[in-house]
Amino acid sequence: MTTPYENPTANRCYNQHMKKASLILSQLGNLPQFTPLKKQACYQKYISLLGAKWQKAIAFVYVRDNTLFVAVKHPGFKMELNYNRDLLKSVLTQLGTLDKACSGLKADKVAIFHAKYHSVLQKEPALDTVPHYHELASQEFQVLSDDQEIKKRFEQLKAVIKQNRQQKQS
Repeated sequence: MTTPYENPTANRCYNQHMKKASLILSQLGNLPQFTPLKKQACYQKYISLLGAKWQKAIAFVYVRDNTLFVAVKHPGFKMELNYNRDLLKSVLTQLGTLDKACSGLKADKVAIFHAKYHSVLQKEPALDTVPHYHELASQEFQVLSDDQEIKKRFEQLKAVIKQNRQQKQS
């Protein structure tokens, strides 16, 4: 009697029924909750079909109610794209005819607007750029002034120094 580990056909059957990663990803991609990802891929294809000048100008695009919305990174590009609306529509139509996955993208009108676009890939500068130093001053000094306003200000300064020294200790 042979064990399943010694039987070479057992391993072959097991490997034959295993799913590959590409098959699993394609099945997940066909689920209805992931259709926005397919649209996003089509939008990226659309932008890549345009010239390099327009690729730099366009922040993002989307289609809603048979209207192609194009967001530009700078308001100066808006006028140039307004003159090329026919080009934008024709490239979208050609993409829909050539790529079956993008056949649902159709637009009768083009709306161009300026968007404050911040790329996800660019790292935001750290908000904590101010170096923090430990308080070296002490609140033990005398105020040798007769002016009450100056004395009041120095007492406030002593309180701030005391508070900063306590924060250092904790």
